[in-house]
Parts: sequence; C-alpha cells; structure tokens
Amino acid sequence: MYEATATDQNPQCDDATLRQILEDAARLIVGKQHELRLALTCLLAGGHLLIEDMPGVGKTTLAHVLARLLGLDFQRIQFTADMLPADIVGVSIYDRAEERFHFHPGPVFAQLVLADEINRATPKTQSALLEAMEERQVTSDGETRELPEPFFVIATQNPRTQIGTFSLPESQLDRFLMRISLGYPDAAAERALLASGDRRLMLREVRPRIDAAGLLAWQAQVDQIHVAPALLDYVQALLTATRTSPTWEMGLSPRAGLALLRAARAWAMIDGHSQVVPEDIQAVLPAVATHRLSCLESDGRDHIQGLIKGVAIP
Repeated sequence: MYEATATDQNPQCDDATLRQILEDAARLIVGKQHELRLALTCLLAGGHLLIEDMPGVGKTTLAHVLARLLGLDFQRIQFTADMLPADIVGVSIYDRAEERFHFHPGPVFAQLVLADEINRATPKTQSALLEAMEERQVTSDGETRELPEPFFVIATQNPRTQIGTFSLPESQLDRFLMRISLGYPDAAAERALLASGDRRLMLREVRPRIDAAGLLAWQAQVDQIHVAPALLDYVQALLTATRTSPTWEMGLSPRAGLALLRAARAWAMIDGHSQVVPEDIQAVLPAVATHRLSCLESDGRDHIQGLIKGVAIP
C-alpha cells in the first residue's frame, strides 16, 4: 500500500487566496463546490475546460466568475451554425491609404476565451480553435501570431441529443484537460438562487483576487509538486486497465496520463500539499478521463468509479 510521507505546506503558494477564490465563486455558483474546484484545478494546471450540460445551469456564469477572480482579459464567442473560422481568429483588411493589409485580431486573442455552445458551430469552425488550444498560437495569411499568456479556453456545449448540435471530434475533445457537468442544484441551493435572483447581476461586484502574473507563478509551482515513483506506477496501472478492459473501445493515451498527473498536482496544490497522494489522482480522474474514453454501453461516466475500485494502489 502506498504511504505518503509527511507533507509540508507549500511555502510559495498562498493557500488562503486559493480558498478565497473558491469561496467567492461559490457565492455565485451555489452548491457546486466540487465542480468549482475542478474548474480552478484545470486552470492552475494550464489546461482547457469543457463544460457539458443543459442550458440554464450556470455554465457561462462560471466562466465569467473565474475570469474576474483571476484578473484575466476575457472574451466570449457565441458559436452559431453560420459562424466562420475568421470570426474566431481574425481577418486581414486592406488599408487603401497605406496600400497594405492590417490584421484585426479575433476574440481568441484573450487570456480567457469562453467558447459558448461550441457544438452549435460546424466542424470547420470548431477546428479553428485546435491550433490555438494546442500550440497557443494562430496562423493567418501565412503569419504565426502568439496568443497572450496565460491562455485558457472554457467551452460549453449542450447535450448531443439537442437539435442543431454537431458532435466534437475526438481530436478536439483531447485538447480539453477536463470535462465537467454542473447539473441541477440541490433543493437548498435552488431555493437560495430563487430567493436572491439571477447570479449574473452579482458579477459586477466580483473583484480579482490575483492577476495574470500571479496565476502564471502558480502554474509554475504546479510543476514543483512531487510525484513519487509509486504514484507513477498507479497512474500506469490505471492507463493499462483502460486499454485491456472490454468495457472501453479505446483506452487512455500517454498524453492522457500526463494530463492526469498535472491535474493531480494542481489538486494537491490547492490543499497546500507538496506532493501528490492517490486520493488526488482519484479526485481528478473522472473529469480527465471520461471524454477520452469511448464506452461500448454509454459515455463511460458510470464505469469510472469501477475503474478506481478495480485498480489497486501500489
């Protein structure tokens, strides 16, 4: 059995500020503390987040809240069926006075981009985000332009059963470090929402708890969180289990393993720990793995807990 050594508190990361960010976000996104922590974990790990759920449960509000609390430049792209790639990346317009083209950056040139209802756009338009999400740059008219740092995409998508949606291809899904769902609030949280009104009206009162430079420093600290060899054995065992089990059509890739480790490091850092423990990996595994696994019977969410129980901790 894996045993963690005594974990010192991380001397660099301001745990109180991290907790305050989560508390501030929970005042607007009521009753979803676990999902909020997953979202913050994803951004600390430098990944992109996919929120899949029905309209009206707070997906867009969550993105606005995180952008404000983290002090990030924010742009929202409302995806529609008639949207073109240039509407995302930008376009070059000819200037007659100077007799040359000027590039006008699109909304993707922001530190946090909300791709709202991404699966309502055509696959061609969806693919305009691929290079930006993977390479942190875009190429237009033969010229490569760097995106700002930090750079995050939070995409929302409606259930695939709804009319007018285009399923995201596997290559695009793999660009997202995590996929989460918010779901309906419980009775107490819903009562609080009904009593206090639309939470979006409270966004103007949200003040940043950190700036972009501070967030970049936190991301650098994520890499310093220690992962013991026994934990690497555990991650490998999880990857192997998905590849050999008849439950899954296709198992997790090595890149998925790297994503799992980085997310676990960020989760541990929020707790103020200097090393990862098995519980950190188990906490982030569903959000990291479900959109990368294809299940013969369903989308695989119900089988993740079985995967965790079936793989022994070294």
